[in-house]
Amino acid sequence: MSNVYVDRGIIKWNPYDALIGYQSMLQEMRYRLGKKEKPVLMEDAIETMNRNLSMAVEFDAEIALSYFHDGYVRTTHGRVRRIDSVFLRVVLEHGEAFQTEDILEITLLERTKEEYEE
Repeated sequence: MSNVYVDRGIIKWNPYDALIGYQSMLQEMRYRLGKKEKPVLMEDAIETMNRNLSMAVEFDAEIALSYFHDGYVRTTHGRVRRIDSVFLRVVLEHGEAFQTEDILEITLLERTKEEYEE
C-alpha cells in the first residue's frame, strides 16, 4: 500500500461549514479561483462582430452578445438601441451598456431581410 497524498481540494473543509461566515468565504474563494484572463480577439472575429452589429442595427434584429466582465465571459441578448461612438459602447434596448473592448462575440438571433428574400 502506498502513502501517496491525494489532495481532496475544497471538500476537506466541509466540517467547518458550521462556522459563521465560512460559506460566504468559500463561495468568494471559488469565484476568485474561477476567473480567467480576457481572450484576445483575432482580426476576422472583430470584422464578423462589426458586420453582425451593423446588420442588427439596420434590420432591428435581436442579438446575443458575449462580453468579458470581472474574469468571466457572460452572455445577454436584446436589440441594439444605439451605438455610442463617443464613449465606445453598445447600448441594448433594456438599458445595458457594454464597452466595445469588453465585447467578445455578437451573434444575430433573427433572420435578416436578405435571408427572407432568398
